[in-house]
Amino acid sequence: MVPLSENEMRQAVAQRDPRFDGRFYYGVITTGVFCRPSCSSKAAKPENVRFFADSSAALLAGFQPCQRCFPLGKSEQTQQMIAVARYIEAHLDEKITLAQLGDIAALSPSRLQRVFKAMLGISPKHYQDALRLNHFKRSLQQGEGVTEAIYGAGYGSLSRVYGEATRTMGMTPKAYGAGGEGENIHYACRVTALGLMIMAATEKGVCSVQFGDDESHLVELLSAEFPKATLVPSAAQDTPELDNWMTALDHHISQGAPKPEVPLDIRGTAFQMKVWRFLLSIKEGEVMSYSEVAAHIDKPNAVRAVGTACGKNRIGILIPCHRVLRSDGSLGGYRWGLERKQALLVKEGIHQ
Repeated sequence: MVPLSENEMRQAVAQRDPRFDGRFYYGVITTGVFCRPSCSSKAAKPENVRFFADSSAALLAGFQPCQRCFPLGKSEQTQQMIAVARYIEAHLDEKITLAQLGDIAALSPSRLQRVFKAMLGISPKHYQDALRLNHFKRSLQQGEGVTEAIYGAGYGSLSRVYGEATRTMGMTPKAYGAGGEGENIHYACRVTALGLMIMAATEKGVCSVQFGDDESHLVELLSAEFPKATLVPSAAQDTPELDNWMTALDHHISQGAPKPEVPLDIRGTAFQMKVWRFLLSIKEGEVMSYSEVAAHIDKPNAVRAVGTACGKNRIGILIPCHRVLRSDGSLGGYRWGLERKQALLVKEGIHQ
């Protein structure tokens, strides 16, 4: 289905057009709820509206389903899954079992897992992980100290947040050096406003987002990065998360929708990981120089190494290395071509 532009989505909401129900959802930051395009609720100011490719993205962004248009449906089972999601949100600092969640929904643990994943696109555990990570990142971006952000996000201890980061945001250099041995990596290609895009994911999250002009070449690049992994072309029914993530990222690129918050499987050396994790804190509409990044990671003399780490980033846009420029304000380098870097910066309101 052809992606919708932001203007098309705004028009659909203004006209309460039911033909667009299911193609996108919108949230209103002043009420904290998200709706179908056809919702009959009072029109919100344009600056307070946020668009989402799917309902799980709206939930992870902290919006509640509207009680007028019921964007997740009105069935009893739907309401049970909403109750499960709300329970997870209220108990981020606890280890929650499928048995506990099954009791809430009056379902067996295995059935609860299947229904929750079918409805929200991710498992209960991944939902809790994503909420914790979102909370942690928001706290840091708002100036909160690292320790306070860790405990506020429900990690409970310093060791837990760093263990979680290894699982959801990367792995050790030793594991990376193994070339993905024993892993299955699912991948798919899609045409975007920046050209052909390949996205690949392990069970831990997205491990590659790259751009090019030829699908076979992009697959070759993926194989070179993970020579010992089994590369599996994605079938949506087998890996719906990957398909949803690609759609959300495509909407971000093509329509200006919010950048999707997806789990990342970041792999590199200790220095590269430090650079890439810092890049995640650079907000849309902001840029930094390579020297500023080096100073922020307490490596002021490693400017050249920072540039090299940016060039080695294989998760384009989701790790925003395009927001790093030379000290004189010029573009510097970009793994996928300066035209793409320029286009991304212009889209974010930064004109060089």
